[in-house]
Amino acid sequence: MKRPEQERGVALLTVLLLVAVMATFAAAVLEDIRFGLRRSANAAAVGQARWYAIGAEALASAQIRRLFDAEGGRTTLRGDWNGRQFRFPVEGGVIEAQLTDGVSCFNLNSVVIGTPGAYAQNPIGIRQFIALAKASGVADGEAMALAGALVDWIDSDARRIEFGAEDEAYAREAEAYRTGGTLLAEVSELRAIRGFNQQVLTKLRPYTCALPVAETSPINVNTLREDDAVLLTALTEGKLSVAAARRVIAARPAAGWDDLYDFWRAVPEDARSEQTKVEFRSRYFNLATNITLGDAEVATSALLEQDQSGAVKLVARRWTRDE
Repeated sequence: MKRPEQERGVALLTVLLLVAVMATFAAAVLEDIRFGLRRSANAAAVGQARWYAIGAEALASAQIRRLFDAEGGRTTLRGDWNGRQFRFPVEGGVIEAQLTDGVSCFNLNSVVIGTPGAYAQNPIGIRQFIALAKASGVADGEAMALAGALVDWIDSDARRIEFGAEDEAYAREAEAYRTGGTLLAEVSELRAIRGFNQQVLTKLRPYTCALPVAETSPINVNTLREDDAVLLTALTEGKLSVAAARRVIAARPAAGWDDLYDFWRAVPEDARSEQTKVEFRSRYFNLATNITLGDAEVATSALLEQDQSGAVKLVARRWTRDE
């Protein structure tokens, strides 16, 4: 039989255990409440940051229109806008935005022509891609194989072109898959195409883009920098050396070209071609935005298109940085 002192001791121990359990439960509940509040606050901050990103797109569109009007429909580097980092302080954070020319690159989708469901190889675009790859340091044979694989990935038929790779080639992979059968949406998709290993991507990435059009790459010669000289080499299908292309860009008037005759006069005669398509205005622009708001951070990349009248519209938006 227990003595009263023992009974009191057992009762006290039971109370202490209950208090400990309740304290642990209360701490867990409070932590859940704190986590929920932080999550709600972060969600609100992310939502606000996304609205700021959309606002940055509106500002960029207005700036593109101002540049268009100031240059009489052309796009040049005057105003130091291309690649410049802009910072806008906002309550509790900052918006960082960078606008770049969207056609100072080789459009990977230019290796085909046609419409959705009827894409076919584009001989001019293929030759330009091969010239770009070779000028970027890719061996001749490898450049042709890459061009063939790229065309077969995008085109609408199942017939393998020379050096190409259709569905049967990818079906033999450890994880089988099929070709895209449509235009590339972004350059990172090259990783899925046969031959485009990391070494090749490192060489090509600075000079390539994936515009939403299946047509010869619309390069604006008024926004090219000397480091973009390989693009002129590609545009002339290799007839213009990289060194000569640098000299052409260096000879550009400070206000940019506004006459095709003046541009071609700067190009050596043996590199001129009626098939070479050059532009004096940019149709596409890239906008990279990074918003920091409290503990929240939102990064977006957008593609903007300007038509011949100067109107600007959003073509694509990704809630991530451009790779």
